[in-house]
Amino acid sequence: MSLVATGITAGYRGSRVLQDVSFTVEMGETVGLRGPSGSGKSTLVRVLALLHSPEAGHVSVDGERVTGARHRVPGSLRTRIGVLFQSPRAAADPRLSLSDLIAEPLRATRHPRDRIDARVTDLAQRAGLTPDLLRRRPHAVSDGQLQRACLARALIHTPRYLLCDEATTMLDASTQAHVAAMIAEESERTGMGVLVVSHDPALLTRWPTRIEDLTPRR
Repeated sequence: MSLVATGITAGYRGSRVLQDVSFTVEMGETVGLRGPSGSGKSTLVRVLALLHSPEAGHVSVDGERVTGARHRVPGSLRTRIGVLFQSPRAAADPRLSLSDLIAEPLRATRHPRDRIDARVTDLAQRAGLTPDLLRRRPHAVSDGQLQRACLARALIHTPRYLLCDEATTMLDASTQAHVAAMIAEESERTGMGVLVVSHDPALLTRWPTRIEDLTPRR
């Protein structure tokens, strides 16, 4: 089982940032991805997350080739991939409480309420989010608390792959450790594959099982 990008060429509004890039994340492994600014790391994450359609090449999820992006992809494939972005405030709907933020993906796929409530409670406890925090909206919590809620949301469907795009950059050391520990625990428990995009050499040294380099296109 693996998440595979094959020969990906991608960009935005005529500006190409990836050229013929291939990349694989196997279930059960943690892969580090490093590269200078402008090398296309975030674009590759969005392509792998099925959020951005490449100009050429394709993504395969567990051997199934994907066509299109976002809601043009069947939910059975989309929910196998979780994403944790660098800025939790950009990724969170400011109108939702943290509890509703975490539950949103399950509600969108019309899961029973009792299952939603149980899953949110379990993930919130593991993320260190107390009931009083769950009732608050993003503006009333810290970046670290909000990122932990975003991580719980990313794990709500028990994804086979989790993509972390500079996900600990804005966090203090203790929250970084908590987030990394929760991801490692989930990977060990479920066999989830993890992609860690980071500029932090120390993080890439101690966390991934292997490291890949992404160089800017020429």
